[in-house]
Amino acid sequence: MMTAAVQNDPIRHHLETVRAQLAKGELREAALTLNEAQKILPGDARVFMMAGLMAEKSGNVKGALEMLRKSVATAPGWGPGLLELALLLARQNQFAEAIEKAQEVARLEPGNLLVLAGVVDIAHRAGHTEMAVQHLRRGLELVPGDVQLRRLLARDLDTLGQHAGALDIWGGLIAQDAHDKEALAGRVRTFIAMGAATQAAADTAVLMELLPGDAVVAYYDALARGETPPHQPVELNRALFDGMAEIYDQHIVRGLGYRLPKIVADRILERYPDKHLNVLDLGCGTGLLGVCLGRLDGFLIGVEISQKMIDQAARHKVYDRFHTVDINDALAATPAAQYEVLAALDVFIYSGDLARAVQDAHRILQPAGDFWFSCEIAPEEGQDLVLQPSGRYAHKRSHVARLCREAGFEGVEIEALELRREAGVPVQGFLVRARKAA
Repeated sequence: MMTAAVQNDPIRHHLETVRAQLAKGELREAALTLNEAQKILPGDARVFMMAGLMAEKSGNVKGALEMLRKSVATAPGWGPGLLELALLLARQNQFAEAIEKAQEVARLEPGNLLVLAGVVDIAHRAGHTEMAVQHLRRGLELVPGDVQLRRLLARDLDTLGQHAGALDIWGGLIAQDAHDKEALAGRVRTFIAMGAATQAAADTAVLMELLPGDAVVAYYDALARGETPPHQPVELNRALFDGMAEIYDQHIVRGLGYRLPKIVADRILERYPDKHLNVLDLGCGTGLLGVCLGRLDGFLIGVEISQKMIDQAARHKVYDRFHTVDINDALAATPAAQYEVLAALDVFIYSGDLARAVQDAHRILQPAGDFWFSCEIAPEEGQDLVLQPSGRYAHKRSHVARLCREAGFEGVEIEALELRREAGVPVQGFLVRARKAA
């Protein structure tokens, strides 16, 4: 039996103090406090759990897992210890075991809302949206009408393509509060995902009044009026990628079969086997291209609007520096003839019109330099730039080739390929290599 069940808990104050100290980053003080608790109750599962949290905070993931597993082994039926282990496993992308532990703790404590929040977080990290929906519905049985749970459920239903269910929830929230900005924006996004952006006009009109000057709302309003904005707001993409940063690699590489960074890195290194070159990685994300290139005998510079994505990329220790700025602004501010290679992989699907970027890329490349970039493909019989229900731009192949030639590129090679897979369906696009004259 756990000593935590004893009515007069001799270490509760110590454990609460440890949590507060960890929250403040006071690791040394937390260790001293935990040592005092361990002297009083050396075999208590809570001591092992707090030791695990402290180890993770100090960067010792192996030690954290060891301590949390020891906590669970000491008290197998204790929910908090099991949940902390599941959360740590999820943070380390060990999703199969994390989900198993999360489901176990959910069975142990079906009425615990803190457990519910942790289980939903693990499901989202693992990309297991169906599991998140299951537990969000269970949460709404516990607290019917909870606004935040309903918002999360509507977003997840959208992710699963269950737009009718999402619209029902958004509509209920808006009926409850006509000025619920999150619900209004949520319903707008659902209409866009359905390919019915013009049905969002009433909602965007309300949002324009509630949030005057908001760039994202103005973008949505343009879509609702049947327009195709040439660019997406930086604020929209920053929020998207900040939210995905910790799970991005797992999601896009393993989940969606994303291979572009490896393909492009191999071709760059084929031309520069000695790695003597300077590279500007536009929209570097979590640094996948840098990982595939490795350390260069030159500079590898990353440009990315999401600081959280940069934090992930920096862990690889292959980039020389980063700039947290929009790619068009970065290109415009870069002096001429600086780089042998520029890359923009899966970037223009978010930034939209690439005329300015192609011109600046030609200017800042050295003679005979290469500009590598990818696009999702738009039908040749349609518009040059198409905003898809996915929220991503597609580009017409002939238009991209013309822009490259007009910018002065001598050689333009365009290769059709499958960019990744979504819901098991290939996303078709093309890879461009535009070479500047020698």
